[in-house]
Amino acid sequence: MKNKITIAIDGFSSTGKSTIAKLLAKKYNYIYVDTGAMYRAVSLYAKNKNIINNISLNTNKLIASLNDISLKFVYNKNLGYAEIFLNGDNVESEIRSLEVSQIVSKVAAVSEVRKKLVIAQQKMGKEGGIVMDGRDIGTVVFPNAELKLFMTASADKRAERRYRELIEKGDKVSYEDVLLNVKERDRIDSTRKDSPLIKADDAIEIDNSVMGIQEQFNEICKLVDQKLL
Repeated sequence: MKNKITIAIDGFSSTGKSTIAKLLAKKYNYIYVDTGAMYRAVSLYAKNKNIINNISLNTNKLIASLNDISLKFVYNKNLGYAEIFLNGDNVESEIRSLEVSQIVSKVAAVSEVRKKLVIAQQKMGKEGGIVMDGRDIGTVVFPNAELKLFMTASADKRAERRYRELIEKGDKVSYEDVLLNVKERDRIDSTRKDSPLIKADDAIEIDNSVMGIQEQFNEICKLVDQKLL
């Protein structure tokens, strides 16, 4: 039996990648890395520094600022997973806003940003025993991962989930705006030149449009256990 494997989870926004990844990390005592949080943190930095807004992105200024951006995951024992810190500040809550969601795909499309974060991600997972979710984990970050999953669901269903999350946080948003954001992120993520969101040839697709978290988790655990034999 293998001791540790690398689990790469890719897929569209609001498909529950992070939720499943956290559950897997807890069950198998693996390290969990939310790469989406890393791109969101860079986006938050760019927003706060007026490098990006809903209309334009100053790409050259963002690239010049990358050395000023420090990201770190700090484990929160009360939550059971690590939270992301941007230049020493916990920004886990701030990066989940719709405002950040509206700009993150543009920031993530910048090649220099991706190169910086991919290098960091590969260092985190070089020893195996890691669950990492994002858009290009199985295709770029860990192309040799023992288990690759690609999660998808209808845009309407994903927007419903995201809308409920934001409302529960107290954000004042409309379902229509959330759905528009989901579709726009899909378009940008899937058509960008650098590391577009695509399903790896050897990835197992999980369509969870009508699947609950527990059902997904049970099915994926079977796949993990098969790889560990």
